[in-house]
Amino acid sequence: MKEEEIKKVVREGYAKIAKQGDTCCAPVNPCCGSPLPEEISRKVGYTADDFKAVPDGANMGLGCGNPVAIASLKEGEVVLDLGSGAGFDCFLAANKVGKNGRVIGVDMTPEMIEKARRNAQKTGYENVEFRLGEIENLPVADNSVDTVISNCVINLVPDKKRAFQEMFRVLKPAGRMMISDLILLKELPSVVKESIGAYIGCLSGAILKEEYMGAIRDAGFTEIRIIDEATFPVDYMANDPTAQAFSKSFNIPRESIREVLSSVVSIKVSGIKV
Repeated sequence: MKEEEIKKVVREGYAKIAKQGDTCCAPVNPCCGSPLPEEISRKVGYTADDFKAVPDGANMGLGCGNPVAIASLKEGEVVLDLGSGAGFDCFLAANKVGKNGRVIGVDMTPEMIEKARRNAQKTGYENVEFRLGEIENLPVADNSVDTVISNCVINLVPDKKRAFQEMFRVLKPAGRMMISDLILLKELPSVVKESIGAYIGCLSGAILKEEYMGAIRDAGFTEIRIIDEATFPVDYMANDPTAQAFSKSFNIPRESIREVLSSVVSIKVSGIKV
């Protein structure tokens, strides 16, 4: 798919999620029911205290890790959340930076921005704002942010090199990037890579680990560290259409699909702007 087509598909997919309140992480077998957002989020690193600390409806189970937990946020800092969705990580970050700090959430889906703003308004968050925009062209000033966080979103961006360049641009000197994302240990079969359902589910947009880390280095970041790396549970991605297409094309059981998709891993990575 071309870049604009990818963006259109992703925007429409997440607009539907925002309107319906569904997670993007339905199990492969729909007869088992969709797991609750809280269940999904707990498995990728969030705590019961995190769920209590944010407005109802802010957690939609869209992440693959907990970047706020690794961000070491400080009182008074300015935080930028890329692909902020309904505001879950933004609200957690706002609680950490306090009234003297500020959190900016950027998302390209108008429905998500509207939902996040409603969540902020109904709970009185005054140190959080949500801006409509694309990660490749952030509506944020140069050298204005202390920390950039993102949760399972960069894999959706067609131009990942540009995304990391934009992160570097908006960070202050000595600012840090702390993100959770999905990467590949090996190439996926073409039937998966070309699946629209897999793209919305954060799968077919993922790239090889070497390419991903290279894009971070090329953007100018130093002290780059992979803090954690783990196989991501495939049942928690929106890959039902992918599983069906894969099974139909190759006539193989679901267990084999799981084996192929085990090349997908969740990472938490950090970097510093010097």
